Amino acid sequence: MGNVYLPILILGLLAFAFAAFSVGVASITGPKRYNRAKMDAYECGIEPTPQPIGRGKFPVKYYLTAMLFIIFDIEIVFLYPWAVAFDQLAAFGLIEMLLFIATLLVVYAYVWRRRGLEWD
Repeated sequence: MGNVYLPILILGLLAFAFAAFSVGVASITGPKRYNRAKMDAYECGIEPTPQPIGRGKFPVKYYLTAMLFIIFDIEIVFLYPWAVAFDQLAAFGLIEMLLFIATLLVVYAYVWRRRGLEWD
């Protein structure tokens, strides 16, 4: 029974060895020119703005956008198994999925009406 997992273990060890070798060789052979720009936090080429004590507050719109992403991501998670088992579910599965999508459309319409999808 233990021999069944031996190829997977060998492949994992080879992958780890390759990753460790690559990182090691890059740190030895790579250039080591440090300057102020390299030591700064990466801000897409824009000078980082100073943060107030306590790291400042995120706007509520950020959290609303994150929640919308989660809602629509969960929708996709439920649609894949439904699509795979569509033939076995028949009319019951179709009605349940229509109710599920109708519920999400109500959420989408509410957010759209409240201008939650617009970036200021």
